[in-house]
Amino acid sequence: MIDRILEFRGIDRGHLGTYFEELGGRRATADFPFIYNGEGWSAEILSEDEISFTKAFTVNSVHIRFIAESGEALEKLIKNYRYKTTRIGG
Repeated sequence: MIDRILEFRGIDRGHLGTYFEELGGRRATADFPFIYNGEGWSAEILSEDEISFTKAFTVNSVHIRFIAESGEALEKLIKNYRYKTTRIGG
């Protein structure tokens, strides 16, 4: 198994979990770490923190471990997940 930990900022933790479900994963736990299992992969939402850039500007920071059977499967999972987390500003 191969894994990688990534950080996502400014996206609600609940939405991040929903994206795993949209990719075919099923949630296996009710508390941290939130674990999602899919076909040939799993993911763990490890933690959620708040980062302050100024007194008035804060965002959340969520750390996620992606785990897959091969490097190719890991890259595909991360690519598909990043697509779901893409935000386009205006």
